[in-house]
Amino acid sequence: MVKFGLQFKATLENVTNVRPVGEDFRWFLKLKCGNCGEIPDKWQYITLMENTPLKGGRGSASMVQKCKLCSRENSIDILRDTITPYNMEDSETFKTMVQFECRGLEPVDFQPQAGFAAEGAESGTKFAEINLQEKDWTDYDEKVAESVGVYEATHQFTKC
Repeated sequence: MVKFGLQFKATLENVTNVRPVGEDFRWFLKLKCGNCGEIPDKWQYITLMENTPLKGGRGSASMVQKCKLCSRENSIDILRDTITPYNMEDSETFKTMVQFECRGLEPVDFQPQAGFAAEGAESGTKFAEINLQEKDWTDYDEKVAESVGVYEATHQFTKC
């Protein structure tokens, strides 16, 4: 089993504590089979809520799937305790937001979507349901009369 970290990077304007919200947050990934190298065209998502038993009673994972090309059974699990918010001081640097434990799979791409939240850096104003699919998000913080935003969101994967 190999652990991969999803590192997030963005420019933050007057917001901090950017994070995925809830057990049902969907991590949209493209996953490569470690056996044959197949990468399906479609995005797949995993959540903390899903839990599938592994063959042979070796525990469970967020997703277990059979490769369509080589029929090998692979799995990926979200390591719950590794989910970390992206803060104002992290702006414009890569920071590991979550780690995945993989057996036979390697995450190769991530597509952020809805389900993120943040807070005003100075005001503490809550911003829920942030959608980062377009890689940018903007709003207005009325408490401090300033625009807020997450810009140029990008990512990379690293072996942990």
